[in-house]
Amino acid sequence: MEALYGALEAGRVGIFESPTGTGKSLSLICGALSWLRDWQEQRRQEEERLLALGQDGLAPQQDTGGQPDWVTAFVHSKEERDRVNRLKEEHIRRKKREDNLEKIRHNVQLKYAAKRKRCEEDEAKRLLQLSKEALSQGAGEGGLHQLDHNEEELILAEYESDDEKKVVSGLEEDDDDLEEEHVTKIYYCSRTHSQLSQFVREVQKSPFGKDTRLVSLGSRQNLCVNEEVRRLGALQLINDRCMEMQKNKHEKKSDEENEGKKRRVSRTVCPFYSYEQMQFLRDEVLVEVKDIEQLVSLGRETKACPYYGSRFAIPAAQLVVLPYQMLLHEPTRNAAGIKLKDQVVIIDEAHNLIDTITCIHSAEVSGSQLCCAHSQLSQYMERYRKRLKAKNLMYIKQILYLLERFVAMLGGNVNQNPGCQAVSQTGTVLKSINDFLFESQTDNINLFKVQRYCEKSLISRKLFGFVERYGGPASAVKINKENQKLAGLQNFLLTLQQGSDKEGTPQSPPVEAEHDQLRTASPLMQIEGFLSALTNANQDGRIILNRQGTVGQSSLKFLLLNPAVHFAKVVEECRAVIIAGGTMQPVADFREQLLCCAGVDPARIVEFSCGHVIPPENILPIILCSGPSNQQLEFTYQTRDLPQMMDETGRILCNLCNVIPGGVVCFFPSYEYEKQVYGHWEKTGLLSRLSAKKKILQEPKKASQVEQVLVEYAKCIKRCSQPGGQMTGALLLSVVGGKMSEGINFSDDLGRCVIMVGMPYPNIRSPELQEKMTWLDKTMPRAAGQAPSRVLIENLCMKAVNQSIGRAIRHQKDFASILLLDHRYARPAIFNKLPQWIRERTQVKPAFGSAFAELRKFHRGKLDSL
Repeated sequence: MEALYGALEAGRVGIFESPTGTGKSLSLICGALSWLRDWQEQRRQEEERLLALGQDGLAPQQDTGGQPDWVTAFVHSKEERDRVNRLKEEHIRRKKREDNLEKIRHNVQLKYAAKRKRCEEDEAKRLLQLSKEALSQGAGEGGLHQLDHNEEELILAEYESDDEKKVVSGLEEDDDDLEEEHVTKIYYCSRTHSQLSQFVREVQKSPFGKDTRLVSLGSRQNLCVNEEVRRLGALQLINDRCMEMQKNKHEKKSDEENEGKKRRVSRTVCPFYSYEQMQFLRDEVLVEVKDIEQLVSLGRETKACPYYGSRFAIPAAQLVVLPYQMLLHEPTRNAAGIKLKDQVVIIDEAHNLIDTITCIHSAEVSGSQLCCAHSQLSQYMERYRKRLKAKNLMYIKQILYLLERFVAMLGGNVNQNPGCQAVSQTGTVLKSINDFLFESQTDNINLFKVQRYCEKSLISRKLFGFVERYGGPASAVKINKENQKLAGLQNFLLTLQQGSDKEGTPQSPPVEAEHDQLRTASPLMQIEGFLSALTNANQDGRIILNRQGTVGQSSLKFLLLNPAVHFAKVVEECRAVIIAGGTMQPVADFREQLLCCAGVDPARIVEFSCGHVIPPENILPIILCSGPSNQQLEFTYQTRDLPQMMDETGRILCNLCNVIPGGVVCFFPSYEYEKQVYGHWEKTGLLSRLSAKKKILQEPKKASQVEQVLVEYAKCIKRCSQPGGQMTGALLLSVVGGKMSEGINFSDDLGRCVIMVGMPYPNIRSPELQEKMTWLDKTMPRAAGQAPSRVLIENLCMKAVNQSIGRAIRHQKDFASILLLDHRYARPAIFNKLPQWIRERTQVKPAFGSAFAELRKFHRGKLDSL
């Protein structure tokens, strides 16, 4: 906590490592909020001092003695007066806000009064709506030309601005005078909503729980309380529908003015998007610490949108809790109203930070998505050609041209079924952004303007509505006789949808089915992400053309090579940034690839690693160099498939299962290798010998089956812990980087031993990894005589190892042994990348006999002491 406090006070960028079970969350909360409380107290004292000076008068400043310059004196005194006035205004505003929150906190009657008022307003609205409907009956159908009123929603509004001028939305117009100044605050972010909820619960239990103004931010998928919108399921559809409903609300006034005309437009507005209701929700959020679930319940109760209500609370909040993506993706950050200037950012669970930034800013589209989008957009344009303005038509034609050229780059034709077009030259090709645009003949199109058009016109949402209406087999788009080509495209679209409906749904898990539905229904949403990625600087990314058997199976992918460009703004604007995690080793990646490349002065970077709270005798890490038959353990790609290596691994496990009680978790480098070893043991009879001592379970590939396997694993261990049984527990065969290697706790009997088979180096033949290695060798200096690409490979391997072996020790009284099966772990360059608390206690054993004796002694000693 002291180190954290010091880093925040000095405005540093800190890399903090604190193993699981050491109270990391509580230390972050108490250290950061203690600093914030002291900082606010210092600011308050400074303000009071300046205000006191202002009241005493500024006349003495006007005469500087000797030769007074009355102009300089006047300007100086005016600046001082302005500063004091600003401070007074801030002081009054802050006092008013604090008094208001205090009043709400202690006055229950205010809550009931607000609730009663909302009920009355709802009733009045309902009666008004009934009256309007009664009046509108008999006023004529009011259809417009050949389109019914529901179809009007599908037509793109006139698009006026394709320059860079700022378009002010209705919300911004309404709330200009309500713009609040952001107080100094801490932004805390983590990977998942469950981790954030856990952190909020820790805050609630801490000494700061009652006095801290905390707001939890999340995606619309997590916070939306409008059931009609939630039913859409996919995040992109929910986002677009929400934006459209807002737009409808702001356009409602102008529509009412035009009511006298024949045109009658039916527009849906969100009943939860009410400024007054969201203000009430904002105050409730600031009064008492709430997690995401409590925020959603409050939104339903108050009939206010938690997504926007929580955003309104940001300026006054002291602690903002949010997921990674919201903070690290600049457009999302700006849309949420997050201002990082002079604020503090804490990024927890940051071991995958570089990969996260890379993933957020990378994008991939398949050939079938490109062809499907072209087909849909062509039909849309033909259907509404006479109703669309010239600028809309111009941009739609530009998008169609881009899609056509992208498919051509994959070796296909947009006017033919992508599933039937064979690719002549299969393989993977990497190109720079400029080369890709030049070769696809799209370098003459301003992608920034196209991207802006997609955002402002909501074309993907309109297209989705169009396909929803006409894409099903029951209804078809009315087309002119001359558009036979278009009819063919539509038939192709229908076969795509029918095919996915018939075949994809039963076998695929729910998530994949949803993804398939989204892909066929509105592929333009994914393509917009790819177009946005193409606006990155040429040197910071590459385009991967992956040509497979057919055009439909082929894909275009943007790979971000330099994540620092997107992290630079965060470290530049913030007062201090803390990158924290349970396992941060090796930290060289963060320092070199992320911070130094983002322009952070090395003197500003501070590293801190604390040991584990468990006593040294509760952990036994061993590096084993050879097996029971003296076979050297070296699991390289060339040697690991040898029968003698797989046999030796089996013999090691058989011996260990005889002396280790409870659960043993064994990690393999990949699913394929784990399957291969399992098959070999079945043939040789090793598996039946293992099964006599421990029940063997395998990690499933499907996420939906993980829970079931874990429950069975835990039940078996509990059952075997009863005395007198033949079996001693369970053996779980897992995979590094799989479902079991992160986020799952194998505490106590669930993980008495963790075994790592070999070194899980990434696939060096991967085009993405090769390009990243080439880029690093060109841009980064050599470290200790090693090429940066070599360091990257080792770091990726050891990060994965550290995450996996960290599953075992989860609290102060826990104990476990850790076995690393490969003599290469003993090499200094690799050994030094283990977490310090494990490294300090690790023993290197050249022979199996001494290692086995040590393990038997360790576990027997622990059983005797229980």
